Amino acid sequence: MAFFDRFKKKLPPRAAPEAKLLLAMPLFRNGDRYGLSAVIGHLRGHWGLDVSGHEGDDDAAVLTIGDNTVALAYLPAPVPPLEIEALAPYAYNWPGVAAELDGHSGHALLSVMGDAGSPLARYRLLSMLLHSVLATSAAVGVYQGRQSLLLPRDQYLESAPGLAENKVPVDLWLYIGLQSTATGNSIYTVGMGEFGKPELEVIDSKRELEELYHFIVNICAYVIVNDVALRNGETLGYTADQKIRITLSEGRFVEGETLKLAM
Repeated sequence: MAFFDRFKKKLPPRAAPEAKLLLAMPLFRNGDRYGLSAVIGHLRGHWGLDVSGHEGDDDAAVLTIGDNTVALAYLPAPVPPLEIEALAPYAYNWPGVAAELDGHSGHALLSVMGDAGSPLARYRLLSMLLHSVLATSAAVGVYQGRQSLLLPRDQYLESAPGLAENKVPVDLWLYIGLQSTATGNSIYTVGMGEFGKPELEVIDSKRELEELYHFIVNICAYVIVNDVALRNGETLGYTADQKIRITLSEGRFVEGETLKLAM
């Protein structure tokens, strides 16, 4: 498929998160922006969230949703161009992203603060919030720097609703890197650290990239939902006969140690 036709080099190193703040940036063009009342209405009406309190306006606001505090602010300026330029070549999910975001007029800062709930619960809330911002505005996409993600509007609006059925939108939470060389196909994750897990890599496999992609997405979803700890020296597989060896070693495509899956 065309989705797998563009293969990426090693991503720039990303700083490890130092706090429990979740941050994402909806992106806007042509002076567009979100409306606070519309976002709150969508959170309540579509997602059924208990927005028990809010202070502020369309420029900056703080919301109370259950035990979580959420901040939302609008900045009438683009994300620093160097940040977009650094990630655009790797955003195979968003063809033409550099041109589409060139000269974008503003962005929002959306953050889930504190440590109420599990990482899974907090990322679910973040995605619901982002979905509500996109669904009630003309935002063109989302930038999530920690995960090296640039996500187009349509992808977010298509994937996020699965949360209502307890699906895990791995494509909204992790960057899945693809690499094809003469020695084989490789795949790696960026973002598992947000869930307290090592990044995963498959190196120089003879399997097709599409098969590797679906495998790694399913494994990541399983690990995140069930809080599974994959360990060095163990094996995993879909069946009793399938035994994929797990090895912990220095990352090939990402910084630090990663778990290699021998496929």
